[in-house]
Amino acid sequence: MKPYKIGLVGARRGGGILGTMAAHPRCEIAALCDINPAAVAALGEHFKLPDRQLHTDYESFLASGIDVVVVATPIEFHAQQTVAALEAGKHVLCEQTAAYTVEDCQRIIDAAKRTGKTYMMGENYSFFHCVLEWKKLIDAGRLGKIYHAEGEYLHEIVDLLIDPETGERKWRYPRAPIWYCGHSLGPLLHLMQDRVVKATGLTPGKNMHPGQEGIGFLDMETGLFLTEKGAVIKILASQTVKRYRKNGGYLTWYSLYGTRGFVENGRDPLYEGLEWLEDTDTPQGGARYVPTPFADPNAPEEARHGGHGTGEYYMVRHFIDALDQGFRPAFNAVQAAEVTVPGLIAHESAMQGGVWLDVPQFGW
Repeated sequence: MKPYKIGLVGARRGGGILGTMAAHPRCEIAALCDINPAAVAALGEHFKLPDRQLHTDYESFLASGIDVVVVATPIEFHAQQTVAALEAGKHVLCEQTAAYTVEDCQRIIDAAKRTGKTYMMGENYSFFHCVLEWKKLIDAGRLGKIYHAEGEYLHEIVDLLIDPETGERKWRYPRAPIWYCGHSLGPLLHLMQDRVVKATGLTPGKNMHPGQEGIGFLDMETGLFLTEKGAVIKILASQTVKRYRKNGGYLTWYSLYGTRGFVENGRDPLYEGLEWLEDTDTPQGGARYVPTPFADPNAPEEARHGGHGTGEYYMVRHFIDALDQGFRPAFNAVQAAEVTVPGLIAHESAMQGGVWLDVPQFGW
């Protein structure tokens, strides 16, 4: 079989995903697009692409003979570029989250259904090694019915909200923290095979940055969600919090409670997580400390070409398998909306003081 010709729009973030795809035997990096000519040229040189395959115009990029578009631009452009790519006959792997509005999420669903092309939201945290291991436990019924889950994504990116030297507002400035809910809510819904039907949200406001107008500077936002299966999910999101781990970087934490056990990862990659399973542990012994790495220690060398542990490696493999075998991937258009929209509704609730709101439901 001929390899899929891969095109990327968004040179800055997309380089990591492209490195993973370049290592896949079914992929050929064929074209790049970005409004910054220097960024396109630099990435094009890395992948040894001719100048004719380097674009600053999206329409000419779509006409360049590619099979797949990887969308790695700011979220405000995701829906527009995704729909255009699908209608041009391309499969799409799009960064999370899917869009900034309920209407744009529906547009993506409609375009995927109308064109028959494959869409997947690239929620790479759902392909962390510990998450994949939990999925095996859950699919085997070893946690029983999951009735409560929590997720936290605390990542201080103040310099990405506003330039510290020039004061220029960047594209994340008007993004509410909980809008970027894919890394917290996404893995939980994926593991639970569930969807949110009601949401509420709260925020303490802007204590850290009281002079900033943008909602991106809200200290934190907490979302509480009721699912279709009757479970409760709580997530916490922040772009400004001063919470530094021993290992640096950001905090990504999950816990899931079922009728037959619970699992949670360590709050730092250096620390072990906790696990208790009714079929192997006793109440007297309590929970066990277990490794919960984001990277698969047994993954092949090619898995290191991407990023986020080995999350991008297994995410790309899943996407290419979906193209080869014709199945709808995880985080297809409907599931992408089911992960994205609860965050939008939780923020709306927070702006209304924490009222409970219905979450729109999507179908195919």
